[in-house]
Amino acid sequence: MTDSGVSSYRLNLTDPAVFEYVVRTYSEPLIRYAYSIVHSSAIAEDAMEDAFAALLVRGGRFGSMEQLRSWLYKTTRNKAVDYLRRHSREVPLSDVEQVLEASDMQTDVQRREQREAVYKCMQQLPLQYREVLQLHYLDGFQISDVCKVLGKTRKQVYNMLARGKIALKELLVQEGITDEEL
Repeated sequence: MTDSGVSSYRLNLTDPAVFEYVVRTYSEPLIRYAYSIVHSSAIAEDAMEDAFAALLVRGGRFGSMEQLRSWLYKTTRNKAVDYLRRHSREVPLSDVEQVLEASDMQTDVQRREQREAVYKCMQQLPLQYREVLQLHYLDGFQISDVCKVLGKTRKQVYNMLARGKIALKELLVQEGITDEEL
């Protein structure tokens, strides 16, 4: 089913075909996003599933795919943060390898090592910087959508993006990765 087919339903999620399309389209990106918050693939999957369950309970219609996508990311984020509140202990980074392989990376060993180093550096960033960088650069959200997901103003999002990029660059330099290598 194409986007145009979905939009002709005005995103009526009571239609099983539309809901199946939404699940297939957003499940992987939502898991990666939740994983960046909780650092556990099982908990990330649970957060994604809880978001889709909340979508089923909520029902109704969305005016566009962008509204639906923003709502799904915000709900997934809230579910992941709720988990962290309930379980305030540190979660190990034991299955980073699995998440990296799931993102269809190139098989080139050098490129893979660079991506792993970038991912490792991203995980060292404070949560607010990591979230805003992932939403905008990795998941392709517009600034206005990032504002909705995080509940921040445009100025706050731009500031977090700038500070996050600076912090990430410093970490990458410490790892020995330069601009030319990326």
